[in-house]
Amino acid sequence: QIDGEIAASGRHSLRIDGQAGYCNHVFASPTTSLDSISHDLWVRFRVRFESALSRDHVTFLTMHDATDDREIRMGGQSEILMWNKELDDATLPELSPTGIAASVRPTAGAWHCVEYHVNGSAGTLDTYVDGSRVEGLSADGTPTRDLDGQWHRRPWSPSLTNALFGWESYGGAAMTLWFDDIVIDDSRIGCD
Repeated sequence: QIDGEIAASGRHSLRIDGQAGYCNHVFASPTTSLDSISHDLWVRFRVRFESALSRDHVTFLTMHDATDDREIRMGGQSEILMWNKELDDATLPELSPTGIAASVRPTAGAWHCVEYHVNGSAGTLDTYVDGSRVEGLSADGTPTRDLDGQWHRRPWSPSLTNALFGWESYGGAAMTLWFDDIVIDDSRIGCD
């Protein structure tokens, strides 16, 4: 729903009241077509979580990859931000103590600027939170144990067809969250 009380900028944001359990997912899709930029994609958005992420596995962003007809998902697990591939359930970072320490724990009740760049031709993914590149959320094409080793088990050259923002829980985690300032482009947008 459109929220007129909480916004990162302007007067409105997208509010998602996400419920617990896999069948209670809810997502909204921007109208931007990814056809011309599906292999070299930059996305920037602001997100605010009402409460801290739990240990449960959740998704708040999903993109369909036409290369293998599966989803690439951004969400959380172990109280951190993470990426997950539906195809083989690979996580980025790996959920080891080292991988968890290389990611970010978003602060409840605060807006965070998230940017990511998917270069499908190179098979790389770079993620920035509040302007800083997050090592644990980036896959540089060379497998690194405890970080992106799982991610690179299979060749990865995505062709992304959409970007959906919302909530999906694979356990008991419910969440109210807000999205604002969503931009999809073929070059970096930045947080300013």
